[in-house]
Amino acid sequence: MGLFERYLTLWVALGIAVGVGLGLIVPAAFQAVAALEIAHVNLVVAVFIWVMIYPMMIQIDWSAIKDVGRKPRGLMLTLVVNWLIKPFTMALLGVLFFNYLFAPWVDPRSASEYIAGMILLGVAPCTAMVFVWSQLVKGDANYTLVQVSVNDIIMVFAFAPIAAFLLGVTDISVPWQTLVLSTVLYVVLPLLAGMATRYMLARRSGGAIGAFVAKLKPWSVIGLIATVVLLFGFQARTIVAQPLVIGMIAIPLVLQSYGIFAVGWWGARLLKLPHAIAGPACLIGTSNFFELAVAVAISLFGLQSGAALATVVGVLVEVPVMLSLVWVVNRSGRRFTGVGE
Repeated sequence: MGLFERYLTLWVALGIAVGVGLGLIVPAAFQAVAALEIAHVNLVVAVFIWVMIYPMMIQIDWSAIKDVGRKPRGLMLTLVVNWLIKPFTMALLGVLFFNYLFAPWVDPRSASEYIAGMILLGVAPCTAMVFVWSQLVKGDANYTLVQVSVNDIIMVFAFAPIAAFLLGVTDISVPWQTLVLSTVLYVVLPLLAGMATRYMLARRSGGAIGAFVAKLKPWSVIGLIATVVLLFGFQARTIVAQPLVIGMIAIPLVLQSYGIFAVGWWGARLLKLPHAIAGPACLIGTSNFFELAVAVAISLFGLQSGAALATVVGVLVEVPVMLSLVWVVNRSGRRFTGVGE
């Protein structure tokens, strides 16, 4: 495990602190960055997110998809949790908390935007950080590649329709053009770029892919930290002025994470999946592709919106929650699941 993965929580915490500090000290600089957008897509955020996820897309081995039929149960668990359960439970929790439980303290417009941000998180299953979580629980790396590859293919076609459906169900206006543009920009194009790069590198030599990804890895880390700094800088005043709102958003997000993990854990035990497959399967379903959710929230609702804030809070809670679940998986050992597959 590299230095970055070992101290992931520390780097993210430092990024958050720096972002909030700079947002309070030089707000004009962040306002200038916020103005750099085309078709509601912030150019600086787009660049940072591309820097972050492009190396991850190169690692996806699409040839591994041919092996899907050999061990289908772990893959089916991941897909059912990601696409048939998680988006809908996230929407239900958002409505429950912000339209009912927290209604006395949140105005209706803000509540709708918080719900929208939560929905975008729920419809964006994790892609980039999956490899880190899998490594931390000693997961089957090849099988994790299969899970991520199939999941990303489904995301290309399912993200926009499910997001639009759930946003519509909660009475939030959906600008389809912006939603589709964001899906193409942050899902389709990075996947195609990763596929093309992997194909060209594979033609050179067997070790070219690994060597190239190793060179890009520091840039991916820089992209992640820079994105965190930028996002928390944009929301610095809100975070400092309304800490109660941050807590209210965090509560359903944390409940969703642990609840979905419990569903995945129960499913893994029922299917008697081996630890190396069950651990990553549960963690993939629990974590979010927050880079995509943040970018789409900004595109749809704006940098200063409640939706963008909710996705940023998702970044805040994800790392410590996921590391706690990694501890649970590793602590459980082989008692975590059955044997076989």
